[in-house]
Amino acid sequence: MGYAQTIGISVDHRRRNKSVESLQLNAQRLKEYKSKLILFPLNSKKPRKGDSTAEELSKAVQLAGAVMPVKPVVKRARAMEVTDDLKKFQAFQTIRQARAFQRLHGIRAKKAADAEADELSKKK
Repeated sequence: MGYAQTIGISVDHRRRNKSVESLQLNAQRLKEYKSKLILFPLNSKKPRKGDSTAEELSKAVQLAGAVMPVKPVVKRARAMEVTDDLKKFQAFQTIRQARAFQRLHGIRAKKAADAEADELSKKK
């Protein structure tokens, strides 16, 4: 992170990689950017390790516009026949029901545990 900021790559400290694929994709994108980057030395008489050579510096030109645009991957859904199951499926109701089950899960588990405890106490 420290090195990236010194060469002009902005870093968001809050960002977290949610998947290995996105991490690898970002790492690959940054490596490609770094390979195309021409790093001018702060002191031309004493270039540091990682700075570009004099030959690369002479070839440098200023780029305008999008340097490395991120191309979105568009995944199209395959065409398929609409079946009776698809026609009968109620998406909104299914989502609401799933939310309700998730919300009431703890309460129902507690009720079940209390009922089981009552049964055990009645048997004694």
